[in-house]
Amino acid sequence: MTSVNTNPGAMIALQQLNKTNAQLETTQTRINTGLAVSSAKDNGAIFAIAQGMRADVASYGVVKQSLDRVGSTVDTAIAAGEAVSDLLVEMKEKALGAKDGTLTTAQRSAYDEDFKALRDQISTIVDNAEFNGANLLENGAADITALANTDGSSTITVQNEDLSLTGTTITLTPASDINTVTKAGNVITALETSIDNVNAALARLGTGSKALTTHSTFVTKLSDAMEAGIGNLVDADLAKESAKLQSLQTKQQLGVQALSIANQSSGLALSFFR
Repeated sequence: MTSVNTNPGAMIALQQLNKTNAQLETTQTRINTGLAVSSAKDNGAIFAIAQGMRADVASYGVVKQSLDRVGSTVDTAIAAGEAVSDLLVEMKEKALGAKDGTLTTAQRSAYDEDFKALRDQISTIVDNAEFNGANLLENGAADITALANTDGSSTITVQNEDLSLTGTTITLTPASDINTVTKAGNVITALETSIDNVNAALARLGTGSKALTTHSTFVTKLSDAMEAGIGNLVDADLAKESAKLQSLQTKQQLGVQALSIANQSSGLALSFFR
């Protein structure tokens, strides 16, 4: 039946064209964003899961920064501690030389001056073993702690190691000297103990640094895995979407032609009155 009041064919064609246009808009959005789920209206459940995972990935970035910052502080302490250990070895050499009873007073005094210069250098190194305001080697230093998970409930702590001349690790004092045979002998004994203590402290610092590095590597891998998981949930298959775009564009053109043809049917009523 031909009618000027209604045109079912045109309405159907328009409905199909609108549907095609909506699909085309969705496909174009996926291609533009690279995401199959870019907002909650695309898929509420998947979007919520992805957002939760994105929050964890962002948190792991903070954890990584904390681990790297504390790791740098510990590595600074290790570098300084190794320098102190080398100084102690050299100081023992000077003390052993000063213990020689055949030396003249002037000769022993020369050893003593070298010894005191090395002794004072220990304080200089310890005072400057600082990174980001933290110094693990100074007297009264606090332990340092890094974040280990995304809610801060787990941490990794590296204890301080007091390598100052006023601490207990190095059994010398700021006034130690070797200007006599007796003092030189006493200092040698103290240095042997100090060297053992400092090496033990370095071992503990090294273990802490290794733990931080290992966990930092793990956090990086975990973050990468989560990012890949987010991609699996929300990323669009661009090859598939590209093929679909071509199909929908063709379908859109055919829909426009179908609507045009359907709209022409109403004009047939005029031919009945010619």
